Amino acid sequence: MLESCKIVLNGVRDDKQLFRKELIKSLAWLNTNDQKQLSRWVKENFYNQHADVINEILLTKYDYAS
Repeated sequence: MLESCKIVLNGVRDDKQLFRKELIKSLAWLNTNDQKQLSRWVKENFYNQHADVINEILLTKYDYAS
């Protein structure tokens, strides 16, 4: 599932609103360990392009699956 989320996020990276939506959805689908891995991967790959979205989503306490 983690790899699928990475593929989707990579595919929508040029659309900020869609990237935000898919990041939230991806984090909701993943377990805690995979959420941490995805968060790290997103920061490494998209921080320059979507720092505002990444900071908002990763610092907000959404009701993710755990």
